[in-house]
Amino acid sequence: MTSVTEPRKPARRAPGRDRQRRGPDHGAWFLVLPALIPILVLSVGPLLYGILLAFTDAQSGRTQPTQWVGTLNFQDLMRDTLFWESFRIGLLWAVGVTVPQFLLALGLALLLNQNLRMRWMARALAIIPWAMPEVVVGIMWRLVYNPDAGILNETLRDLGLGDGRDWLSGLATALPAVIVVGVWAGMPQTTVALLAGLQNTPRELHEAAAVDGAGAWRRFRTVTWPALRPVALAITALNLIWNFNSFALVYVLTSGGPGGRTRLPMLFAYEEAFRYGQFGYAAAMGCVMVAVISVLLAVFLAGRLGGGLKTGAGPKGGDEA
Repeated sequence: MTSVTEPRKPARRAPGRDRQRRGPDHGAWFLVLPALIPILVLSVGPLLYGILLAFTDAQSGRTQPTQWVGTLNFQDLMRDTLFWESFRIGLLWAVGVTVPQFLLALGLALLLNQNLRMRWMARALAIIPWAMPEVVVGIMWRLVYNPDAGILNETLRDLGLGDGRDWLSGLATALPAVIVVGVWAGMPQTTVALLAGLQNTPRELHEAAAVDGAGAWRRFRTVTWPALRPVALAITALNLIWNFNSFALVYVLTSGGPGGRTRLPMLFAYEEAFRYGQFGYAAAMGCVMVAVISVLLAVFLAGRLGGGLKTGAGPKGGDEA
């Protein structure tokens, strides 16, 4: 009696072996090219050209060819006290706008997250400043701050609090007045981001904390804030960058005056490039601003993320929460 042997089935290969043998899938690059080409052309290309320009003596209106000067522009920049003064003003502006912007936006987001009557209308009104161009916002607030017929001075006169003042031309009031406008104009986008984070927080956690007897502050500290922390970290970092690089709003309000009290670094670089024609020197300013703000942002993010990891590590921290 002969036995019939069944044919052996081929062994199954691991799914990754064929992929490794074929090599990388070059066809995937064609899928990302439509998004990659605009980034390279509109972002990476100008950035590299600006870095290259910083090492030259490029000027407007000169007939001689541009020469390579190495680090001469950076050496001059290190001794430029006006630039570093504008950098200090820029940091004051960025922090002075970002901090109250976040605190007010957080309170508004918590309010808009409640079950209020006509909540849809309140949310629509809250984002109106975000829909307005910065130039329009600057013109509107110049009318508000107008020393003769502005609504602010008229209100102060009606309340008997003085005859008003020129808010945008005073050395002591120009920067605070511009910061108020920056907070008002940028608060809606922060509110929208925080409100989205609040709506992603499970309501069951709040209900469980309320059943356990936790008050409003404890529920915020143990439930709301841990869930909102990643969104708050991201929007704060972005606001610091956006506010430090502000240009249009301050330019329309004060053009950097009075006496350079509101001359942000971007305004300083703009004047050097397009008023005085020093393109190479202005490009060096841009490189320094990018480098310094990147370092400060990295330190900020490292501190916040490290603090979050330490807070959430260990059973003791979990018990306290």
